[in-house]
Order: sequence, then structure tokens, then C-alpha cells
Amino acid sequence: MAVDKFAVESTTITAKISAHYVDNARNLPWRVPPLRSAAGERPDPYHVWLSEVMLQQTTVAAVKSYFEAFTMRWPKVQDLAQANEADVLAAWAGLGYYARARNLHKCARFVVEELDGSFPQNEAELLKLPGVGAYTAAAIAAIAFGERAVVVDANIERLVARLFAIDTPLPSGKLEIKQAMDKLTPQSGAGDFAQACMDIGASICTAKNPKCMLCPVQLECRALVEGDVERFPIKPPKKSKPVRKARFFWIERDGKLLLKPRPEKGMLAGMRALPSDDWAAKRDGHAKLPIEGKWTIRENIVQHSFTHFSLEVDMAVLEDDKIPINIGDNIWNDSIWWPLETITDAGLPTLFAKAVKWKLEELE
Repeated sequence: MAVDKFAVESTTITAKISAHYVDNARNLPWRVPPLRSAAGERPDPYHVWLSEVMLQQTTVAAVKSYFEAFTMRWPKVQDLAQANEADVLAAWAGLGYYARARNLHKCARFVVEELDGSFPQNEAELLKLPGVGAYTAAAIAAIAFGERAVVVDANIERLVARLFAIDTPLPSGKLEIKQAMDKLTPQSGAGDFAQACMDIGASICTAKNPKCMLCPVQLECRALVEGDVERFPIKPPKKSKPVRKARFFWIERDGKLLLKPRPEKGMLAGMRALPSDDWAAKRDGHAKLPIEGKWTIRENIVQHSFTHFSLEVDMAVLEDDKIPINIGDNIWNDSIWWPLETITDAGLPTLFAKAVKWKLEELE
């Protein structure tokens, strides 16, 4: 269905959304408020880039504290570039999609080493940065540098699909949605306009129970006219997720827990974790105990959902009175003994943090 088929005045929509943003913009730590932005003030490109990478498939509420912690610890891109990757991964723990953290570190190093610490201003050059895709490049160009770029995140996608009642199912409908957003995006102030649309999508034009009567463009919304707002955007049927099995190994000695960095490639690569049984997205773990000894098996202690599969975890606890200090060296390379009293500082991925929490609560 062509967008041009609808008699919608794009300039009216743009003007109403922009006006709404002036009085209703969210107060976010990486954002310059609209009045200051209109006066020419620009946010720190490092802050925009960092926030956009963090916000990929993650909510604003979850990101705020991470953003503040990162910028306090690494105030400039030069500081992040000099950081140890393991520290960056540990600081990222809990945000998920850990390839983002590795690319974040790579990108910081690239900007410092190849670009003298300055982010490029246009989309084409931004796309050359590690981990920066089409959406992130457009967002940085528009928000940090005032370039006219067409920004479409999940919130904007939903808002625009409803405004124009775009009924082409996703992912095919993404092109039509971007074309519609291009029609709406002003020549000047594209960054503020994109953020205005994001805010409406996040707080008003929500996936469920949208607050249409509060929306500044309710009169122009074709989906509202049709009386079926929540139908848009039209998504393909969800595929059922396969369920995989894994076994974690709890080996504790003198108040310290044995941890094993994950392999450098694959899921949760390089992150500190409990030793486990070689589970993966496409297979169950082998469930074999790593050494002979007195083990207690706790079944199905954790269920965790990844994007493409779910994982059920058993815990094998080594109950021997005397555990050799070099057990990790004999079974797993690079293993470390981590004090249980500071286990929250280990930066465990959420999956493993859940398992540790379960075991510690069992001991109480």
C-alpha cells in the first residue's frame, strides 16, 4: 500500500510532533533539551553513540544507570579506548547482547587510533565504525551533528506504521515505513524530530494500550480512523523457541567460587561465568561431570530466554570437603577463584548471575 494514497499533510504532522516535543521531551542524561538544541547546542557525540548502542533492544529505564556508570568511569572516548575489554564486558553485565560491548570497545579504539578521537559526522562514514549499523549511524548523524538523516527505531516504526496504516507485514514493511519517515523528517532539526517521535512511541503510541487521546497527531492517524491501532505494525507470526539444556558447575573453596571465562567466540564470548557443559544455541550441553567426586545435582534451577532459544539450567554442586586449589588449571584454562562476598563485581552475564543468586539463596 503506497503511502501517497493517504491524504495526510506531512508538514502538519511534523509541526505537531515537533511542538509536542518542546513541552514533553523526556529528560535523559545523554540528551540536550529541545530549547537548547534549537539554539544550536549539540550533545557530546560520544554520549549519543554510547547511548544508542546501549539502547539497541534495551529499554531506556534499563540503560540510564549503565550510561551514567560508563560515563563516570570512562568520561571520554579516549578513556574507553584505553580500558581493558574484560572490564568493559563486566560493566556491561546485565544489559545483554554482549557483542555490543565488544564492538563498543573496538569502536572506541578505532575512533581514537584512526580518527584522532573524533566521530565522523555523516552516515556513510559512521557506517564504517565497528558495530555501527544503519539506524545508529542515522541517529548519531542527526542527533549529534544536526545532519538530515532518516532515523527509524522500534518506537518510530510503530508510530509511523500507525500514522499511515502501513499494512505491509514486517520485515518487508520496513522500507515503506522508512519512506514515510523520510517524508516527515524536516530539513533542519532532524535529530530533535527523531527524538520527538521516539518519545511519542515510548510513552503514548505504545505497543499495547496506546494513549491515543494524548497523542498530538491523533487526527492525522489512519490507524485510529480505522479503529484498529494495535494491529500496526503488522508482524509475522512468532516462531516457537527451541528449549536447550545446560549444566553449570558450582565449585567453591574457602569462600571463593571457581569462575571460567567463556570462549572468545560464541555466546557471551570472553565473559566471566560459572563453568558449564558446552551448551550452545543449537545444542544441549553434554551434562558430563568434569571430575569424579561427590556431586549434588539440582535440576532446572534457572530458565532463561535468549532471542532464538530458551535455556533450562541444572546445577551440579561439588560437595567434597577438600577441593584442590589447582582444580581449575587441571580442567579449564584461565579459571579464577573469585571471592563470593564480592561476586557481584565479577560482571557475570544475567544467566549466570541468576544461577549464583539461586545457589546463595539456597544457602540462607
